[in-house]
Parts: sequence; structure tokens; C-alpha cells
Amino acid sequence: MARRTSTSDGPATPSNAGLTPESTPLMLVAGDDDLAIQQRARATWDAWCRAAGGMDHEIIEASAGTVSEVLATVRRAKEALQTLPFFGGPKLVWLKDCTFLADDRGDRAASSEAVTAALSEWAAELKAFSWQGVRFLVSAFKPDKRRAFFKLFEQRGVVEIHVGLSADDKEWAAKVTSEATRLLVAAGRSVDYDVAEDLAQRVGPNLRSLANEVEKLVAYTHGRDLVTTRDVEAVVARQKQAQAFGLGEMLGERNLARALRMLDEELWEIRARIDKRKSEVGLLYGLISKVRALIIARELLHAGLIKPAASYPAFADQLRRLPPDLLPADRQYNPLASPYPFYRATLQCRNYESHELVRAMELLLDANRRLVGSEADEARILQELLVQIIGRPPAKPARQTA
Repeated sequence: MARRTSTSDGPATPSNAGLTPESTPLMLVAGDDDLAIQQRARATWDAWCRAAGGMDHEIIEASAGTVSEVLATVRRAKEALQTLPFFGGPKLVWLKDCTFLADDRGDRAASSEAVTAALSEWAAELKAFSWQGVRFLVSAFKPDKRRAFFKLFEQRGVVEIHVGLSADDKEWAAKVTSEATRLLVAAGRSVDYDVAEDLAQRVGPNLRSLANEVEKLVAYTHGRDLVTTRDVEAVVARQKQAQAFGLGEMLGERNLARALRMLDEELWEIRARIDKRKSEVGLLYGLISKVRALIIARELLHAGLIKPAASYPAFADQLRRLPPDLLPADRQYNPLASPYPFYRATLQCRNYESHELVRAMELLLDANRRLVGSEADEARILQELLVQIIGRPPAKPARQTA
């Protein structure tokens, strides 16, 4: 068996070197990162075609919405595999963007008994199939790994699983920043790290959206090389997936107007139950984590144990050199458990004095008690909290001299 697993920020690595994408007759490119799946499948197909030569190869669009469409697609794929090229030579078949392998019980076509039976029967036929001179590529989104069709590729070919980024990945912003830089440079643009970082924070953990926004930036900056912060602000809107991250960022940046606006958007999504994992208490805990990171960053900078860095890679090198017993063992309090958010905190902690951050933790504790132990309006509690933390206190009057 040859199986490869990858994330969207790096190449897949084979777990069994016996078969490779270059040598296997069977390959499945799948996962939940649709952009990476499409790009990898296209690259594999093009490489196969160059190696095989000829033109009698077939791409079968496999996005099917009904049972009859699925069965017709399966029949067409079977015929394509069994039909030799008119001029001889190797035969290549690509079942592209397959939807009926999905692990989705809400998809009536994919979960129907007729489709399940047809795929099981086809898997049995492919096991006995002679692959001499024939290669079969399948690209699919979230395939059901329990099905015989999936297991066939695990046993006889190469499986690549491309895992997409999510907001649960604490390093997603660094990964998206790196990909934004790569895409812009590949398009003939130059970009500073902080500009690519701003782009990543606006887009969120979505590489397809990132690719779309980069295309817009490239078109917008036609005739010049450098992409600037003003370009990003003019072209790129903040995506929903980046909002929760943005709330903590606006607290760090001490931008009250944008923080309140983002809070309103988050509260609307919670009450509309768009994302059932979100809650008012969850928003509060995110702010607690942010303020805690600001406090630790300020103390480490004050002690000279770390220095401000212009980019995350340079800062990550500093973290690796810190004594391991210097930081808390509990991952909840250890900045090394979330190095990229901590890097951002080192840039933002200068916006607050130490006594302000201590007071912020007291305000957060009080807000937690009120959210959990009272019937007060959650939105009002969180709004007042942001105003109290971010709103700058009035300047102290000058000392009177006699």
C-alpha cells in the first residue's frame, strides 16, 4: 500500500515508497482542501500525459447530483478504462471532481443503496482488472474511507489526502502568510512580510479565497511590482473566517471602533446559530488568551529575553533559543503552544502599559463571572468590557508646582 498525507501548506510524503505517483496505475487525490486537490490532480494528470504521449486520454467530469447521473458516470468510466487508445499506447483516465464518494449522509445520491452497490461492484471489478498500459486517476472531496472503492486505492495504488487549514490550527495565519507571499512572488510581485500578513489576516484560513484575492491584487497592481498595505485595504475584504481572530487582533491593536464592529458580527452569528461551536463565553476566553499573551510578551521583552522581530520566521528562531524551563509547563499558558499569536502579541504589547494589562485581566475575570452567574445581557457585558480595556484613560493632569 502506498498512502500519502499532506496539509495544504506542504507536499505529501509517501508512507510506502513501493509505489509513487509516477509509477502507480491507480491514484486517488482527496481530502477537504478542494483547491489543493484540484491543483495536485491537474499536475499529476499533466505529468502522466507528458510521459505517455498521445492524445487519446479521457477526463470524465464526476460531479453528479442524482443517482441516475452517478450510475451514468460510473458506466462511462468503466467504458473508458476498457477502451484501448485508437492509435495504441498507454490509456489514461481521470475521474475528475468526484462527488459521489463523499462521506456525507445528507447527499442522497452518494448515500443511496444503488450507488453504494454500484461502487462496491466496480471496486471488485477493478481488483481483477489488468492495469497493463492503463492508469486511473480520481480526484474527490472528503471521500468515505470505509467504502470498498476507497480501500481499493489504499491497497493497490497511491492515496493522497490533502487536509485544509482551519481556524482551529493556531498556526494558520503563519501558513497563509507564507502562501500569500509565494503566490504574489510567483505572479511577479514583491511584498513585505507585514503586507502579506495583513492579507492573511483578512482572508482567514481559506487557501481558495487567498488565491482569488491574490488574483485581484495582481490585477489591481498592474504596471508595478510592489504590493502595499493600501492595495490590500483597497481590494481585500475581511472574510468571516478571520473575524474571531480579528477580534483579539483589534484588542491588541487597541482599535476600539473595529473591535466593537467585529464583536457585533460575532454576536450576530452566535444568535443566528451559523456556527454552533461559537458562544459568548468562547469569545471572552479568546480575549483572555490574548491579554495573557500580551502580558507574557511584555515581560519577556522587558527582561531582554526576546526582541521585537520584523517577521514571524525571525521571531520563531528566538523562541527556539529560550530556556525550556523558563516558560510554564501548562500549554494553556505557554506561548510556545501558539507561537504565531504570541509573535503578534510581541508587536502589540507596546500599546498597553503593564498596569493596564493587569487591570484588563481583572475586568475579564469580572466579565466571566457576570456571563456565567447572572442574567445580564451578554452583548452589553462584552461591549462594556472592550470599552474598558481598549478605551484610553484620560491623560493625567500635569503636577502642580509651587
